[in-house]
Amino acid sequence: MPGGMKTNGTDELSAMLGKLEAEAGNIAAQAMFEGAGVVADEYTKAVNGIQAKRMKFPFPEGKLRLPTPEEKAALVGSIGIKQFSKNGSEVFTVIGPAEGYRDVNGKPKAIKLIANAINSGTSFMKKQPIFRKAASASRKPAQEKMEKTAEKLIEKITK
Repeated sequence: MPGGMKTNGTDELSAMLGKLEAEAGNIAAQAMFEGAGVVADEYTKAVNGIQAKRMKFPFPEGKLRLPTPEEKAALVGSIGIKQFSKNGSEVFTVIGPAEGYRDVNGKPKAIKLIANAINSGTSFMKKQPIFRKAASASRKPAQEKMEKTAEKLIEKITK
């Protein structure tokens, strides 16, 4: 015996899905902004925790030095979130030290060069992998923040 079936609400469902599709990029950007804030905060904490020490000359051969207080000061306050760029459904940004130069011991030095020297070490500077550790520490909290933000925004649209 054949049975009949009837559905109601497909127009409303279709409209809601269309609205979600139209807002997907904005939802992703807002969620990413919240997550990027968590990462930037962790990077800032890491930069504030850099060990620094005034250099004494001549420096003992074979020993690696710590960054100077001036090198540390060049990074403090320079951590930020670059402007977001969108490419279709993709949203992209960079979190890290600012572009530009700061005077360190009377000489202009690139902020990113100082950050890389401290993070990776050099032939004369002790390695302090602050950015790798900050990225690892902030990964899960940033993902959770992004998920919560996206869920709130999606819930707003679906109600």
